[in-house]
Amino acid sequence: MKRFWNEATVQPVDSGWGIALDGRPLRLPGGTTLHLQSRPLAEALAAEWHVAGGARGNEMTYEEVPLTRLVGTAVDRIAPDPAPSAAAIAEYGGSDLLCYRAEDRRLAALQAEHWQPLLDWAALHHDAPLQVTRGIIHVAQPPDSLRALHHAVAAHTPFGLSALGIAVPAMGSLVLGLALSAGRIDAAEAHRLATIDETYQESFWGTDSEALARRERIAVDIALAARLLELSR
Repeated sequence: MKRFWNEATVQPVDSGWGIALDGRPLRLPGGTTLHLQSRPLAEALAAEWHVAGGARGNEMTYEEVPLTRLVGTAVDRIAPDPAPSAAAIAEYGGSDLLCYRAEDRRLAALQAEHWQPLLDWAALHHDAPLQVTRGIIHVAQPPDSLRALHHAVAAHTPFGLSALGIAVPAMGSLVLGLALSAGRIDAAEAHRLATIDETYQESFWGTDSEALARRERIAVDIALAARLLELSR
């Protein structure tokens, strides 16, 4: 789309807060006029669009406004029927990264030290104990635990589901996603825990540029999700 604005501002509306681009209401790609109940979230989106509008007349893409893309997903795609999104996210509980320990004893010990406290938290906080195995062979999780995790996911707002929808796949762990949402861990800690295997291997074999780039992308996704979770509360 063309950059037609110089300034993005937050404006009060009947249902909360709207965003105006040089006085024109901001519309999502689906045509919805964006209204938000959280002023901090509206201010963050306005700041994003203010920066994006700096080269008026040039083309822009929604890649330049990542927080807006997540909000748009929440409003246009998830809010009308949250159940499919919640179900898709909850499926990660059946193959959670934290349940699969390495064959290497030193790495397995490191994983147990840093991952088990989060599994214990999930068992206590969500009544969802999960089985741990060694290697990559799939281990079936207790159905009651999976139902409890699904319930925990479904309790999120559309904004929370949008955030979990990028954080959980990026990390390969529903438990880490729920811990991030609950404030049990922050974005940096979530990223560290999700990439223990890679950083351990790099301590022996050195840094691989492709692996490093992948970890950086994961860090960006987690940080973005954490920001939306915080701003939409």
